[in-house]
Amino acid sequence: MCILGKDKLVNLIEQFRIVYPYDYHLLDGDSYVLTVKEETTLNYLEHQNLISYEIVFTPPELVAHLTAKSKFGRMGLSFLNAAKVHSGFVGRLALEIVNLSNDRKPITIKRGDPFMHIEFITREGEPSPYLGPYQFQYLTKEERQMYTPILKKVFQDYDSLEGKWPKKLHAQ
Repeated sequence: MCILGKDKLVNLIEQFRIVYPYDYHLLDGDSYVLTVKEETTLNYLEHQNLISYEIVFTPPELVAHLTAKSKFGRMGLSFLNAAKVHSGFVGRLALEIVNLSNDRKPITIKRGDPFMHIEFITREGEPSPYLGPYQFQYLTKEERQMYTPILKKVFQDYDSLEGKWPKKLHAQ
């Protein structure tokens, strides 16, 4: 296992849209920094799911891990994610957070704020795409269709798997 560096990430972004859309300036050497889709304010002890602006696709030979930007941890946000993105997953990520700030004041995360590092890590073994209920979460029909050719390219048995993926699209 190894964490992919910037040059590998750029190659995979261009080839497979592992992060879409992407901003070259949000590549930080060994990860990509995901941003927030909508401005959100959390009151003290409030839990919310923030949705990433970017779509993430994890190719079959990779898994991804999430780590929080320390700026938000210092403000008092606690991150509840299991912090793993399975091989074959396509969708926007729900970033689970709670406000535990010592001063008990609301914390606002603005749309487009750099929020969470995603590190892509190589994996070994037979490809096994994610088939769970969150596949294609928060994608429009058009975005889902944009990934169909990519999934067909990386999963040779895509047609037999397609019926196992959720039909319902989560609203964007």
